[in-house]
Amino acid sequence: MLQDIAAGDMNKKWNPDGDQAWMDEVAAFNFTALNGAFNGVWSYDYEGISRANQAIEILENDEILSTTSLTEDERKRLLGEAYFLRAFYYFDLVNYFGDVPLLTEPLDNFAAAYEVSERTPKQEVLNLIREDLAAAVNLLPMSKYSKPSEPWRVSIGAAKAMQAKVALYQEEWNAVISHIEELQSWGFYALNPHYFDSFDVSKEFQESEVIFAYDHQEGQTPSKGNGLAALMGWGFVAPTDDFIDAFENEDPRLEYTVESDEQSVHKLLGTTDGRYKGNADSPGNRIYIRYADVLLWKAEALIETGQVEAGLEIINQIRMRAENTPGLDGTSSDLEMYSNTGFSQEEALQILYKERRLELGFESHRFNDLKRWGLADEVLTEMGKNFQDYNYLYPIPQGEIDRSGGQIQQNPGY
Repeated sequence: MLQDIAAGDMNKKWNPDGDQAWMDEVAAFNFTALNGAFNGVWSYDYEGISRANQAIEILENDEILSTTSLTEDERKRLLGEAYFLRAFYYFDLVNYFGDVPLLTEPLDNFAAAYEVSERTPKQEVLNLIREDLAAAVNLLPMSKYSKPSEPWRVSIGAAKAMQAKVALYQEEWNAVISHIEELQSWGFYALNPHYFDSFDVSKEFQESEVIFAYDHQEGQTPSKGNGLAALMGWGFVAPTDDFIDAFENEDPRLEYTVESDEQSVHKLLGTTDGRYKGNADSPGNRIYIRYADVLLWKAEALIETGQVEAGLEIINQIRMRAENTPGLDGTSSDLEMYSNTGFSQEEALQILYKERRLELGFESHRFNDLKRWGLADEVLTEMGKNFQDYNYLYPIPQGEIDRSGGQIQQNPGY
């Protein structure tokens, strides 16, 4: 909601109404720090960080580990997972809020929490993110799946990809290219032949492209289903006209993302027949990183370093996969490939910006993309949104400021 609705790709509902007004506030950029969306993402990220800190403390305590049956390889793998997850949650927080409290050890009581209730400069948090990801890469096994019997676990590929993503957001273009080329050298990932394979519930952990995803499963206790599918049964999650109009007529990616006639979001349901719409126990996985996304990071870094033709070649690979994907009715598409000559660096970047929107639609990347490109104000105001410069950061939840006794300062403008 804080990505695709905010970015103007997604409407709250197919038919507008007053239900869940907080979503309308996010869409229109007329929210305050009391909007529950911000408390939600803040609370979930810090809960994840808290659990990661507890795991790290235990897994680095030889006295505790001596009482367990963990092997050294198991300890290293679990520790690598915890370091990755802490970095993953902190990266989410700094992109939404900027400077945030930095917690690296478990908290025993309220007094300890109060002591760390102050915002740490974003650069210091990024330093920890880099350290954690480097540790994860060194600890995780050199294989596509860290534990083949549980393929959803954090892998070395996920950690290496996150290193590239952190570098991308800091415009460290050569580091982006270096990390991704190392990832490519391992040979774990490739573009799937069919665009929808990454999202198809019948192909989860059997295809070649997904690098990191949340493993939703139906019929589990406690529940592990994808509750977003339930919202769709009530008419939530719909494309904007602006999103639909961005696609070329021959691009099959649109109909694999959303089906307007049936009011169904295939990509998020994991099927093209709508069978899980309205089902809070849907098994469709939540994908965070896939190889096409990573390739587009590399294309962007190449273009930014003046290697325009090499960047366009990667974009053509993405488009060729889309062209080779038959439509839902079996018809073939005829997408135009970009010439490797004749485009300026700025023109190539505009192509890249558009391709990311088409390829990654409804995957919760668009708003962060617009922000890091410095285009959010231009693009969103043209859509009629009340976007202001201070909206490049979301507000710190008011409840967190209150609980800190005012030690946590609010972002400007809120």
